[in-house]
Amino acid sequence: MKVLVIGSGAREHALALALSRDPAVEEVLAAPGNPGIAEVATCVDVEGGGLDPEAVASLAAERGVDLVVVGPEAPLVAGVTDAVTARGIPCFGPTARAARLEGSKAFAKGVMEAAGVPTAASRVCTRVDQVMDAFDEFGAPFVVKDDGLAAGKGVVVTEERTRALAHAVQCLERHKTPGEDEARVVIEEFLDGPEISVFCLTDGETVVPLAPAQDFKRLEDGGRGPNTGGMGAYSPLDWAPADLVDEVVTTIAQPTVDEMRRRGIPFAGVLYVGLALTSRGLRVVEFNARFGDPETQVVLARLKSGLGRVLHAAALGELARAEPLEWSDDHAVTVVVAARGYPEAPRKGDPITIGEVGEAEILHAGTHEAHDGLVTSGGRVLSVVATGPRLEDARQRAYAAVAAVDIPGSQHRTDIGLAAAQHRVALPGKDDA
Repeated sequence: MKVLVIGSGAREHALALALSRDPAVEEVLAAPGNPGIAEVATCVDVEGGGLDPEAVASLAAERGVDLVVVGPEAPLVAGVTDAVTARGIPCFGPTARAARLEGSKAFAKGVMEAAGVPTAASRVCTRVDQVMDAFDEFGAPFVVKDDGLAAGKGVVVTEERTRALAHAVQCLERHKTPGEDEARVVIEEFLDGPEISVFCLTDGETVVPLAPAQDFKRLEDGGRGPNTGGMGAYSPLDWAPADLVDEVVTTIAQPTVDEMRRRGIPFAGVLYVGLALTSRGLRVVEFNARFGDPETQVVLARLKSGLGRVLHAAALGELARAEPLEWSDDHAVTVVVAARGYPEAPRKGDPITIGEVGEAEILHAGTHEAHDGLVTSGGRVLSVVATGPRLEDARQRAYAAVAAVDIPGSQHRTDIGLAAAQHRVALPGKDDA
């Protein structure tokens, strides 16, 4: 099987790496890829950088690929899957209409309500006075979500009403969601409890969950600093309830997939379920329509089954006949090394030096091969991934490898997975509700 991966980040590097290790996959292509991906796949140029559906479909046809795997959300919303499948080529990822589960928070809320999926109470606002009323209704902390795509940085959670209002106004002024008549912003009640991520593969009917993970959105240790696209993650979650994944499938993923099919918009690909384990039980924080970054890096590091085969089965509508997934008992940790100035104004062009990293793997995201060596080209530059029999072992190996990375002014968190390793993750009791 020849597989084409669309994208250029650490998530796509993790996908390409996992695909290259599948005996059923003979060749991996990546468009446009990056210098790290080029070590395990053939990187090819594509017009529009992967955002032009017809260009991607033409590339897939010219290269004779058997499967296209779309990494980022923007190509999905643009309709890459629609164009590829129109050529008769299997594509792993939802259609443009189905990708609205991520492309519009308001649409996702409507689907959840119809499917009876537990989520935060919310208000969809198109005017500032509606935003103010929602603030009064829910109180602090204020949760403000951009209705459209925002590269993982469209959410503000703050005790400061003025900051929350400023973000809401910015969302309303920045853009209108494609296909909608007016710009919208979603105001939600705050959910207590730790947040986790569960990826669910689906062919539009069958749902197969992957191992859960927890990521860290804030820039600085202790959950401080600005929101980012993710500064690290770990898996598995030893502290989570034993029946967590089964409950996610039964009460969230399967009802959502069924509701999308009922609407005539079958969802096939990855349903990324962002959850809060609250005092009232599981609540959906958000849906995404693709693998999450940086959680993908740790989830795939623990996957023992062939990735290409299961993604191909999902793309063909044959997931029910796929062999059960096998997982390593090891723990995995990824630490993101970000550029100076990230997330507001990441600096580009700084040299990257990588020394001896032991058993860890360095996945590239914001890198570029210049005439004099590897340099930064984006905010999140590298994901350092390590595994170990215990979470603390994986942490030690990951941070030893981070110490071998030299980027002027780079930033990283030092507490990825620390609370879990020290058994300090507290689940809210139902008596606290």
